[in-house]
Amino acid sequence: MLSATLRITEIFYSVQGETSRVGLPTVFIRLTGCPLRCGYCDTAYAFHGGETMSLETIMARVAEFHPHYVTVTGGEPLAQKHAHTLLNALCDAGYDVSLETSGALDVSAVDKRVSRIVDIKTPGSGEVSKNRWENIEHLTKHDEIKFVITDEADYVWAKQMLVEHQLNKNCPVLFSPIHGSDARDLAEWILRDRLPVRMQLQLHKILWAESAGR
Repeated sequence: MLSATLRITEIFYSVQGETSRVGLPTVFIRLTGCPLRCGYCDTAYAFHGGETMSLETIMARVAEFHPHYVTVTGGEPLAQKHAHTLLNALCDAGYDVSLETSGALDVSAVDKRVSRIVDIKTPGSGEVSKNRWENIEHLTKHDEIKFVITDEADYVWAKQMLVEHQLNKNCPVLFSPIHGSDARDLAEWILRDRLPVRMQLQLHKILWAESAGR
């Protein structure tokens, strides 16, 4: 469906700042729009605006960078009806594709070749009620679950969810401190509780500070 169009905020080449792919040179396709309003969101500029682009144009832009890895992010990519078409096309083109999604929308129909990075919203996000817990049963070792931790109360809640939903059984689980907090606190809580999760920092923010999400 090369005639399909999507609303795009930006397409850029950078290093992956999060997940198990951290540090890998990656093309990012940031789709416009998101139904959530997390208190710590750092990409609010992607809520509105953007440029309507054909699938053919998007694929051509991506090809200019000659990437191996491509990440589709937002906003919330799955809020656009042709997001699945884009993901399928990227996989068909031979790219190693990941999807960053809020966890509020159904991920079951996402192409199984795509690595789904699914957020679980903590109470500190202000959007905990939007979590779609049904997504968990569809995840595999190929996917990842991510918690953004704002404070110790969020950590305690996330630890409880880890146990209640047996999240480690399905796929790796990532805990990330909210940007600007003392990351050592989260590290110490994880070590104290011997929690079987991967702690991550946002490499792109360490490298480029607040520069346009890179």
